[in-house]
Amino acid sequence: MYKAFYSLSKDPFSKEFLASDAFSYDNFREAISRLGYLKKARGIGLITGDSGIGKTTVLRSFAHSLEPNLYRVMYTPMASGTVMDFYRELALCLGEEPRYRKVDLFHQIQDACIELYFKRGITPVFILDEMQAAKPSFLNDLSLLFNFNMDAKLPFILILSGLPHLGTKLSLNLNRSLDSRIVMRFEMEPMNHDEVNNFVVSRLEYAGVTRMIFTENALAAISSVSRGIPRLICNICTHALIQGAVSNSQVIDEEIIKTAAIEAGL
Repeated sequence: MYKAFYSLSKDPFSKEFLASDAFSYDNFREAISRLGYLKKARGIGLITGDSGIGKTTVLRSFAHSLEPNLYRVMYTPMASGTVMDFYRELALCLGEEPRYRKVDLFHQIQDACIELYFKRGITPVFILDEMQAAKPSFLNDLSLLFNFNMDAKLPFILILSGLPHLGTKLSLNLNRSLDSRIVMRFEMEPMNHDEVNNFVVSRLEYAGVTRMIFTENALAAISSVSRGIPRLICNICTHALIQGAVSNSQVIDEEIIKTAAIEAGL
């Protein structure tokens, strides 16, 4: 409804956009730069940040930048299944038929990584998301699984991603083995006011808008209510567009943003 009212060619604030169309801002670029370092160094990296801060968008953009002939990207969100379920999924992602015993599956995954990297020249890239939910036993298993020849070889890139308390969890003594092997750490931060404004403008331009729909006061309200968190910005703006179309408002002002924020549960 609101797309026709505002002459939008697509939903400007949808999650369904190409990685190449991701909005770039200071913290985003810093995260990509840190991942670029991990790409060269290989080993284990850690990306943390609040819910909706843009971790997955950064990871998508990084994965998109990798040459598919040289890297095999495998994305797995931490689920409620067992460690064996997780290992089987890793084996499948590596193109293997999972074995039945844990010890055999363990060696199968390591052997597949070695085969990919040393014989085929392809670096396996494992992205494990929502890792704040991982149990200590699972984190301990990860430390063992990604230890190749007593860390003398690093035929992989492993990125752990999760909420900020994932870093706290890893710093505990029982997880120290894994924590000490992390070679890159980065915590995502919110956009500042100017970046929020530029983000909204860029998403509208992406949807084919040639005029500014949101007033300056509306943009200030979006920045304040969202606290610069991309997911919240998108939710507020989407509700605002709906509300604006319903009320036949060609321009979205601060009052519409306030109403939209309430509808978005903020």
